[in-house]
Amino acid sequence: MSPSRLKVGLYAFLVTAVFVLASYRLFRRADSAVPSKDQVLIGLMMSGLTSQHYQPERIDDAFSKRVFDLYLKHLDYRKQFLLASDVEQLRRYQSQIDDQVKRGSHEFLDLSTKLMTERTKEMQGLYREILAKPFDFTTDETFQSDFEKAAFPADKAAQRELWRKLLKYETLSRYSEMMEAQEKAKEAKPSTATAAPSAANAAAPTAAEPVRTPAQMEAEARKRVLKYYDEQFEEINETDANERLAEYANTIANTYDPHTEYFAPKAKEDFDYEMTGRFEGIGATLREKDNLIYVDEIIPGSASARQGDLKKGDALLRVAQGAAEPVSIEGWHTAKAVTLIRGKKGSEVRLTVKKPDGSTKVIPIIRDVVVVDDKYAQSSVITDKGQKIGYLHLPGFYADFNDNGGRNSADDVRKELAKLNAEGVKGVIMDLRFNGGGSLGDAVSMAGLFMDSGPMVQVRDGQGRTQVLTDNDPRVQYSGPLVILVNKYSASASEILAAVIQDYHRGIIMGSTSTYGKGTVQRIFDLDEALPAELSSVKPIGSLKLTTQKFYRVNGGSTQFKGVQSDIVVPDLYSYLDQGEKESDYPLKWDEIQPARYKPWGDAPNIEKLRAESKARVATNPSFKVMEEMVKSMRKRKDETTVSLKLSAYQAEQRESKAISDRYEAAQKTTSALAFTPLSADVRALGGDTVRINRAARFTKGLKKDITIAEAVAVIQDEIKSK
Repeated sequence: MSPSRLKVGLYAFLVTAVFVLASYRLFRRADSAVPSKDQVLIGLMMSGLTSQHYQPERIDDAFSKRVFDLYLKHLDYRKQFLLASDVEQLRRYQSQIDDQVKRGSHEFLDLSTKLMTERTKEMQGLYREILAKPFDFTTDETFQSDFEKAAFPADKAAQRELWRKLLKYETLSRYSEMMEAQEKAKEAKPSTATAAPSAANAAAPTAAEPVRTPAQMEAEARKRVLKYYDEQFEEINETDANERLAEYANTIANTYDPHTEYFAPKAKEDFDYEMTGRFEGIGATLREKDNLIYVDEIIPGSASARQGDLKKGDALLRVAQGAAEPVSIEGWHTAKAVTLIRGKKGSEVRLTVKKPDGSTKVIPIIRDVVVVDDKYAQSSVITDKGQKIGYLHLPGFYADFNDNGGRNSADDVRKELAKLNAEGVKGVIMDLRFNGGGSLGDAVSMAGLFMDSGPMVQVRDGQGRTQVLTDNDPRVQYSGPLVILVNKYSASASEILAAVIQDYHRGIIMGSTSTYGKGTVQRIFDLDEALPAELSSVKPIGSLKLTTQKFYRVNGGSTQFKGVQSDIVVPDLYSYLDQGEKESDYPLKWDEIQPARYKPWGDAPNIEKLRAESKARVATNPSFKVMEEMVKSMRKRKDETTVSLKLSAYQAEQRESKAISDRYEAAQKTTSALAFTPLSADVRALGGDTVRINRAARFTKGLKKDITIAEAVAVIQDEIKSK
C-alpha cells in the first residue's frame, strides 16, 4: 500500500472514530464528565473494525454468539473453574453482546469476571486441600487430557473430581520423572570398590545424593505441583480490571479473524520488540532460580555492558526508577520483573544486586536501545564434497516502522548474500522454518534479490481494489541454485517469498507438506491518536491491529488458509500437530483473482527429477525413517487423549515413547555432522570479542546434525550435477 493510500485509510478511521465518540456522549452517565475508558476503548475499536477491516461483520446476534463462544474459550479453556450452571447464567447474554457494545455497556464481562473471581477463590482452597494428601497410583482410573472433549462440571462434586484427577495426573508425571532420574543416577554411580577419586574429588569431596523412598518422591512431586499452582493462581489474582477489559476487547477483535487484535500499551511494546529485534532497557538476559532472578548473560554493546558493574550470576533483589524508592522483586517471575527493568532510552534504573560472594551493590544503569542479534539474519558456509553451500537463516521479516533508517530484513539478507557470494558458494539454502512473517515490503524487496524485476505479490483491499507490488530493481544479488526451507510455522511474509520463488520457478520449496496459510495484511492504528484533547485523561488506551488486505500470488491464488505446498516434502517432527490458519478460530477463506503478468526464471530447476532423487534418499535414511516412526507414535498419543493414572500403565507408555526417541537419537549419531564454517567477513568483524564469537558458534551448533538441512544440501548437489 502506498503511503498516500495508508493516510487516506487512517484519516477515514480517525474521522469515523470522532463521530463514534460524539455518539458516546449521548449515552454516558449523567454524573460522568467524560465517557469511561472502557466505553472509549470499545467504541474506538468497533469504529476501526466496522470501517477499516477487510471483511467487516455485521454487529448482530451472530456477532454476539461469536464473541460469547470465543470469550468463554479464552476465559476457562480447561473448564476447571466454571460450573455448567455458571455457563448457563452467562448464556443469557449470548445474543445480547451486540446490543451491549452498541450502547457502551458490558454486563456480560461484569458477570463473567464476578463468577471467575468467586470460582478462583474456591479452587485455590480446593487444590491445596487435594494436594495435602498422598495419591494412590495403583488404582486403575483414567483422565481426559483433551479439555475440548470435556464438558463443564455439572456440580461441585464433579468439579472436585476433575481437579483431583488433574492434580493426580500432574503429580504422576513428576513422580515418574523423579523415579526415572533416581534409577539413572544409580546406574551411573561407579562402584566404590573400583572407582578411583579424581584430584578434584579428593580435594573437595561431595556428599552422595540421598536415595529417596517412593513415598518421599510422591510427597516431593505434590510439593512441586503445589508450587506451580500457587504461582499460577498468584498471577490470576493479580489480574486487574484493565487486563480483563483488554482480554475482552481482544476477543471481540479476534472474532473478525485470528490476526485482528487489540494491544494494550504493554502488549504493543512487546510486539514492536518482536518486529524490530530492538527494545529499550539494560541489555541483560535473565533466568529464575530458587525464587530469585539471576543475570544469565550481558548483551555485548548494551547499556549494562558499557556500565560494567552488572555481571553474569548476579541476583537481582530490588529495582528503583532513578531516585525513587526501590521495589523488592524477590520471589517475582521474570516477566513481571522485566516490566520494571525495561524503560525508555535515557532513563535511569538502579538495581540492587547480590554478588556471588554474598555482597550487595546498587548499580545505576542508563537505559538504551538493546539489539538482540539472534533476531536478525545470519549465515554460514557448509562444505560438502568439496563444494561450498551457503546457509542463510532468517527468523523473521523484521523492520523498524518507527525509524526510516532502522535495520530491516531485506537489507540484511542482501548483505548476507553478498558475503556468501564472496565465499564462492555454489548454492544457497534459505531457512524460513518457524519464520512467522513480518514486513510485507521486506518480502517483496527480498524476492527481488533472487530474480529480475517484475511483479512479486498482489494485494487486494476490502473494496476489491487490487494492487500489484513490483520489484523494480533489475539487479540480481544471487542467481545460483536455491532451496527455501519451510514448515507449517512458516507464515505470512515467509509464504509470500516462498510463493513467488515457486511461481517464477526460481528455486525449490522444501519441507513440510504446506506452510501455515496466513495470507492477510495487517495495519496497526494507535488509538491514542484518535482521541480528542478532552479525552486525553484516558490515555494510554492501546493499539488496534487490523486485517485490511489479502495478498495473492502472482499466479492469482491466495496463500490464505491453504498455505504454500512444498515442491519436495520431507518428514517433519511437527506434522502430527493440527497447526495452521485453518485450525484457527474464524479464519478468512481461500480464494483467487486474476494472475499478474510475469515471466518465469529462465534456468528453472528440474523439480520432478530432484523430487524423485530426494524421495529415494529419504526412504533409505535411518534418521528420517525413525522420525516418521516418532511422528506416528506422537499422532497416536495425541489422538488417544484418555490417559491412565495408574503408575505401571503410565510408565509403560513412557517407555514406549522413550524407545522410539532413543532409536531416533541413535540414528542421528550415525549421521555425519555438517561442516559449518563462519564467513570470513564475519570473523574479521568479530575481532577478539569472545562473547560474540561464542554466540556465533552457538548459531550452528544445533544445525550440524539437522537432517533436513543435510537433505537440502543433497538436493542442491543434485541440481549442480544436472547443470
